Amino acid sequence: MDVNQNIREYSSQPLTHQLMMSFLKDYKRPNDKIKSLRAEGVLESIKKGLYIAGPNIKGRKPESGLLANHIYGPSYVSLETALSYYGLIPERVYETASMTTKSSKEFNTPAGIFTYTHLPLPYYAFGLSMIKLSKDQHAIFASPEKALCDKVVSTSGILLRSITQVTAYLLEDLRIEESSLKNFDIKKMESWVSDAPKSDSLNMLIKMIKNL
Repeated sequence: MDVNQNIREYSSQPLTHQLMMSFLKDYKRPNDKIKSLRAEGVLESIKKGLYIAGPNIKGRKPESGLLANHIYGPSYVSLETALSYYGLIPERVYETASMTTKSSKEFNTPAGIFTYTHLPLPYYAFGLSMIKLSKDQHAIFASPEKALCDKVVSTSGILLRSITQVTAYLLEDLRIEESSLKNFDIKKMESWVSDAPKSDSLNMLIKMIKNL
């Protein structure tokens, strides 16, 4: 099987440098071949050591959520990206937002903009799910409850001090439907608060949802 065929076969997945080296094991200068493949539009560089199939390779490309998990890790998809994925907010999202235990970072790539916001452990590890994005693509996402908590925790200037303030923030600013909030797992949210940043704001958020 030639290199182009290998790339086509794996077009729905991120292509690591290690995987590319296995495709190019018979080449004396595999890194030169990678440069050539990029120039030919067969391969596209996302960041150093991570590629996707280029525009001249037909086939499904990796979903942004899957790419986000690979570009910078450990990480999981959250904030507006997850809230939009679950249908909780009406806006289309133009960047893929994730949380990480590492330093906050942004990657501007040919596949889009990927942002990563730092969270401390153990709060970081709560409320995560493996989501099936397509037949052979899975990615780690925040649950709906965790994505909303992450939004409150990580947004500068958001301090929720009253039920009225929370109501305006959720229903007017984020435009989340009351019926969706009623389905949230409050017990899970309550179990995270003691380890979370902005615990007072999260307690007020939980109180508001309980009152619906």
